[in-house]
Amino acid sequence: MNKIRVVVAGPRGKMGSEALKMIERQDDLELVACLDHKFEGRKINEVADFTSLDAIIFTDIQDCLDNVQADVLIDLTTPEYGYLHTKTAIENGVRPVVGTTGFTEDQLDELTELSEEKGIGVIIAPNFALGAVLMMQFAKWAAKYFPDVEIIEKHHDNKLDAPSGTAVKTAQLIKEVREPKKQGHPEEKETIEGARGADVDGMRIHSMRLPGLVAHQEVVFGAKGENLTIKHDSFHRESFMTGVKLAVDQVMKLDLLVYGLENILE
Repeated sequence: MNKIRVVVAGPRGKMGSEALKMIERQDDLELVACLDHKFEGRKINEVADFTSLDAIIFTDIQDCLDNVQADVLIDLTTPEYGYLHTKTAIENGVRPVVGTTGFTEDQLDELTELSEEKGIGVIIAPNFALGAVLMMQFAKWAAKYFPDVEIIEKHHDNKLDAPSGTAVKTAQLIKEVREPKKQGHPEEKETIEGARGADVDGMRIHSMRLPGLVAHQEVVFGAKGENLTIKHDSFHRESFMTGVKLAVDQVMKLDLLVYGLENILE
């Protein structure tokens, strides 16, 4: 069996550590290097006691890809580094699987063009939890019949972007089937700015950031005499790893950029 050779960016973070544990459990994956902002030249098991993997740590992605043979980059860092890592990986013939959110539309357009030019598969997923992906698809379906909708997303207080990539992706999917509509009273006025949340074609997105949360979202639809709530909760980051493994397997078969895990589900 030819193993898929993987580099993990952000290995000591909460998501990155789960990715390493996932790789340890898989017979068809091999960790060949890690990208971290420190510990250059050390082995990951020397600085992280949760893993027995002994891949070398690099602090620069180009240096890393010049020195190891890799098939896939799993990036679970920040938008700034995630964009740099993704672009560099594509340029070096390595296929990115990216769980980092917060890319701009211009950055996504650039990465899409680059992946098509190089014929390199890329998967960028706002959420790797399969339940969350299904939640977004159910919301799109419901929006055909319930155009009045608000999105409430709740995350841990160390999350950098708001609204979350999952909420943004949910709104994008709903926009595909819903005509723009201003919700609420036509003379509604915020007495405190921001009280009604972000406005996307008239639907509202609300973001909560609190310790103790992981990743949670509700999509609430309203109609005369009834409400419909579609809800998903991730209580542990292990919930994302099934989707990460699926993306690693599928990205090896792609020659273009795919945004959203729903696009690789059968």
